[in-house]
Amino acid sequence: MQPFTAIFLAALILTLGTRIWLATRHIRHIQAHRDRVPTEFSSQITLEAHQKAADYTCARTRLGYVSMFLEVIVLMILTLGGGLNLLAGLWSSWFSDPITHGAALIISTVLLMSAVGIPVSYYRTFVIEEQFGFNKMTPQMFFLDLAKQGILAVLLGMPLLLGMLWLMEGMGANWWFYAWLAWMAFNIILLAIFPTWIAPIFNKFTPLADPSLKTRIEQLMRKCGFKSSGLFVMDGSRRSNHGNAYFTGFGKTKRIVFFDTLLSRLDISEIEAVLAHELGHFKRHHVIKRIALSFSMSLLFLWGLGYLMQKNWFYEGLGVSVSSVPSPAIALLLFFIVMPAFTFLFQPVSSLYSRKHEFEADEYAARNASATDLTRALVKLYQDNASTLTPDPLHSAFYDSHPPAAQRVARLQSLARNNA
Repeated sequence: MQPFTAIFLAALILTLGTRIWLATRHIRHIQAHRDRVPTEFSSQITLEAHQKAADYTCARTRLGYVSMFLEVIVLMILTLGGGLNLLAGLWSSWFSDPITHGAALIISTVLLMSAVGIPVSYYRTFVIEEQFGFNKMTPQMFFLDLAKQGILAVLLGMPLLLGMLWLMEGMGANWWFYAWLAWMAFNIILLAIFPTWIAPIFNKFTPLADPSLKTRIEQLMRKCGFKSSGLFVMDGSRRSNHGNAYFTGFGKTKRIVFFDTLLSRLDISEIEAVLAHELGHFKRHHVIKRIALSFSMSLLFLWGLGYLMQKNWFYEGLGVSVSSVPSPAIALLLFFIVMPAFTFLFQPVSSLYSRKHEFEADEYAARNASATDLTRALVKLYQDNASTLTPDPLHSAFYDSHPPAAQRVARLQSLARNNA
């Protein structure tokens, strides 16, 4: 066995074992607290709603077992099972140009990996979401969304893919730096066009019509020094009963979006507090910080790929024979499909960074709106979205981008007392 093969298998087993262990802990912890609403929420959330959230979270987590094993099986087939060798040989009989051959190889691999996940997504939508009263989609809408996503992937992703492969083929040893510049430009353009060109393909966005709510929001935005291209309501209820709010876009294309499900559930002061939280992300420069971090990590990964693609042991250790004409496309595929096995244990760092931003945005909302209103809004959203109030602490530390409900509410209550 190649040394790198052993390292890869050890990393894969460790990652899979950790994910299974965390999911099992999560389910057991939630079930152990299923029959009692936490004291700090007992006046607002009924036992029935608490148990619904527990059962919903456990059902989704159990489905995660299936996803885990499917991902590992597909990964093993593509690498040590010879799948990439087979696909590379198949496309070599059709295309002699390395860029065209590489694009065909990557597209077919991505399609294969995506197809494996469709049944899991279908089951999640039409069994679990349906069972707990969240799903509003029809099978026709589900597959129409898949078709739209596929078309968008081709229209937006194909130029990027061909450009990356061209840079890898023709720019010498420092190709990774030029590829990084192209990647940054692509993402900035995507951020700019998403609100007005991409999001409306999937949902309908209408200007906020409620005059009193609009006035309150505009006053808050002026107070916070935030300028946007408009306030919009998204027809989230077409697909789900889950509610949310966010701001999106870049530069002059920034816009604030409310799910119609959120507007129907919260009162004006609570909506204002939720918006103040979202504006907190803007004022504390969280979006810029995350973009900068993402670009920094992508530079590191591309540099690492540039190093590894020159090493025969990288290909051979992952089941790709050097004699089968390793190409930039194969190196690119290998790197990005095996990378999660090596980076999973670093995920708590990313989650911690995200939770820090959420606390900072809550603090901003408490200063510019009301911590009490934000607390009420969050509790309503926890109930409406069936978010568990009792996640396993370790599972939360690994996965959760937002603080656990008890921690977040306790922090907001402390801010409310301090601001009183």
